[in-house]
Amino acid sequence: MNDRIVVGSRESRLAIAQSMTLVDYLRGALPEAEVTLLTMKTTGDRIQDRTLDKVGGKGLFVKELDAALRDGRADLTVHSLKDVPMQTPEDLPLLGFSRREDPRDALVLPEGVAALKRGAVIGTSSLRRALQLKRLFPDCEIRPVRGNLLTRLNKLDGGAFDALILAMAGMKRLGLSHRASRVFSVEEIIPAAGQGILGVQGRSGEDCACLAGYTDALAAATALAERAFVRELDGGCTSPVCAHAQIESGRMTLRGLYWDEATGAITVGTETGGADDAEAIGTALAQRLAKEARR
Repeated sequence: MNDRIVVGSRESRLAIAQSMTLVDYLRGALPEAEVTLLTMKTTGDRIQDRTLDKVGGKGLFVKELDAALRDGRADLTVHSLKDVPMQTPEDLPLLGFSRREDPRDALVLPEGVAALKRGAVIGTSSLRRALQLKRLFPDCEIRPVRGNLLTRLNKLDGGAFDALILAMAGMKRLGLSHRASRVFSVEEIIPAAGQGILGVQGRSGEDCACLAGYTDALAAATALAERAFVRELDGGCTSPVCAHAQIESGRMTLRGLYWDEATGAITVGTETGGADDAEAIGTALAQRLAKEARR
């Protein structure tokens, strides 16, 4: 890395908080370097009147940041890994993965409301969440909601929805975990691949040894398995296809959900193996669930 390192980030409060974990790490690891943060609004941030599947998927959250890497305005960029397309450009590889924050999803009610009412209107633009919510709350109505985390909370408290489903990771990073009324287990609602992990992207061929102390080995292994599962099923960032891996004593258990678009059938299953075989575990589970869905 150079004596001057620029870290690129989306400009939302949550994105900045996440990116500052890398900035602070680099400032400590490379005290001789000048480390600065460059923020920008992405296409995904600007389009608020349509759901992501209608405008090109969550890859719209990385488009401008990729351009900043390529033209040299940024040296590294930080993303919520769940927003990073499963296929990354060869010239812009993922170089590091942060320690995983709480990967679970949570039910958030308006301030002062104690319980979810029957027939509640729940806001989420995630088909993954919507499909799994319908199994937990069959009488609820799902409506799309866009905007950053704070914007969504303002809409909720303003009466636009009876509840929201939000990622615990983002709420914890903003000191808002107290807003969670119910935290769903990873069995109740399987998280998006990479949820709770920050991915660091950079240019291929450049020295990235400075990231060794930032990258978490367990998070990296779980990310590889989860992303391999989704990639094998050709699921994009807006697809309901999802997976979550856990590692204990070197053994990985991967839980995945496959949705057959043609039939609407949902298939859920698990695969176990050594954590060193992360990508193979993800691929094997994907192939098995797809086969089961065709029976």
